[in-house]
Formats: sequence, structure tokens, C-alpha cells
Amino acid sequence: MRHKLHIPDYIAGLKQGSIATLSRAITLIESTRAEHQQLAAELIDAILPLTGNAVRIGITGVPGVGKSTFIESFGMHLIGKGKKVAVLAIDPSSSISKGSILGDKTRMEQLSVHPSAFIRPSAASGSLGGVTYKTREATLLCEAAGFDTIIIETVGVGQSETEVSHITDFFLLLMLAGAGDELQGIKRGIMEMADGLVITKADGQNIDKAKMARGEYARALHFLPPHPSGWIPEVKICSSYEHSGIAEVDAMIEKYIQHQTANHYLVQKRKEQNLFAFQRLLNEQLRQVLFSRPGLKEQILQLEQDISAGHTSPYSAVRKVSGLI
Repeated sequence: MRHKLHIPDYIAGLKQGSIATLSRAITLIESTRAEHQQLAAELIDAILPLTGNAVRIGITGVPGVGKSTFIESFGMHLIGKGKKVAVLAIDPSSSISKGSILGDKTRMEQLSVHPSAFIRPSAASGSLGGVTYKTREATLLCEAAGFDTIIIETVGVGQSETEVSHITDFFLLLMLAGAGDELQGIKRGIMEMADGLVITKADGQNIDKAKMARGEYARALHFLPPHPSGWIPEVKICSSYEHSGIAEVDAMIEKYIQHQTANHYLVQKRKEQNLFAFQRLLNEQLRQVLFSRPGLKEQILQLEQDISAGHTSPYSAVRKVSGLI
């Protein structure tokens, strides 16, 4: 991978809304090469004055809930209002081949070709938070390129995926109706993080089931701890195929943003997110520095074998590693 552009070239291209420059910039920050990481850090620092004005929306849900279909319908609705929409779609990576399907563009046929939209599929590559390590930086690049709505589609529902809330303003949880007990299997952590819930596929014979599920979820939310800002999460129903309920979801998010802006919660939340990003990146950098020490990987591998064989405890093994530093 070659990056002939310099920082001023990237800045100029992003200011012009160049999709080619945006794509190259995201590729740059996703690179693991040391020289690219240095250039990426300089680029992110340089674009900070151009960021912070977009609404960042995280969307998650179980496989089959229709995330991509919903995002296409929702994105086209926003574009119809004059918005510019960027979608960062995080695809699951194979734990065996390390490959990724990256098929979101084929599932968002209208959105992927619209001049006011940008879709960037990225492999999760084992990231447990449902987002890649560079998703936050990619969000900043999209904002610098003039996109005012950033949608982050995450891998799927899991306890660790609540980390998406650390890089977004609004966390939307998509749910299915008619799949048995409506509350069975819902992760409490996910529910507590959600700023809004949407029951998808509310069309045809499924409308009544969706309405019943809406009531069940709304009641369940009352048993969760209150939102620190005083916001009360809402539950909506929609059909992405019929485009019904999409405007109501948009109105819910706008209501949330207005509420959280008025009480200065969003400003404080983004400050906390910046600190979280620093701590996470610092931990990752320290880990890289640690494992770059000659012979340390081999010693850790031997300790892992000793633990598996029952010759030492994890606690003792960690103390041995600490003694090697």
C-alpha cells in the first residue's frame, strides 16, 4: 500500500468532500505499518477543527434483524431531508481465515450509489467491542469530509458490544418480534446502553406481534436504571420494506439530540469518550511495546503451556511476566 499524499493533500481533499481522499485516509489509519500510523496520527490531529458537528448513531441487533435493510431505508430518508450520510459497517471476520464478507454495499443498493452517501465496510478482525480499533478515527474523517450523520453498524449483539456507546451519541438497538419470548435472551448490558429500541419487520401479519413486542420492551425498560441525563428511552416499530415508521425513528433521535444538547449532556459525553479512546489506545500501544521485547512472546507461550498443563497458575504466570519487564 502506497500513500503518496501528504497531510495538506488529505486536508484539501477532505474539505472538498472527495470520496477518493476519504477512502484513502481511512485505509491509511487502518494500516498497521509504523510509518502509516505516524502519518495517520498527524492527520487526525490536523482535522480535529473540522470535526464534532455530526450526529453519531450506533446501530446493533441480532443477526437477521435487518440492520442493513433498516440502515438503507433510514439513510435514504435522511438524504431526502438534505443530509449527508456515512455508514461505517463492521463485518465479522473469520477466526480461521481472518477474512471478511464485506457485503454491506450489496445489501444497500440505493444508498451505496447515492452521491450524498458513503459506505465503508471494515473487518472487525477480532475486536471484541463490535467495532474496530480505528472506527472512531474513521468517524472523525467522515465528519471532516462533510458528512453530518455517521451511522456505525456493528457486528451483532454481545455483552462486549456495548463498547459502541463509547464512540456514538445515540445507541439504537434493533429487535425482532414474534421470535418466541420477546424478552428472552436480551442482554441486560445492551438494554441499559440503548437510547432507543426499534422493532423491525413490522409489516404484513407481523404488525400485531410488533405492537405487542413494543409494549413488552417498553415495560422492561422501566426496570432498568434511569438514564444519567434523564432521557427516557423510547420504543418504536418500523418496516424497512414499506418505509413505515422510519420518520418516527428519525424524530426520536432528533428529540434525543435536542434533549441532550439542552442539558449539555452530549458535550460531557464526548469529553468522556475522548478520555476512553486515549485509555484504550494507550493500553493497545503499551501492549505492542511489551510484546516487541525480544524473546517475550516465546516466554509467554511457554507460560501458557505451563498453565494448560497445570504446572503453574495464571496469577503466578502474570507475576513472572511482570518480573521480565
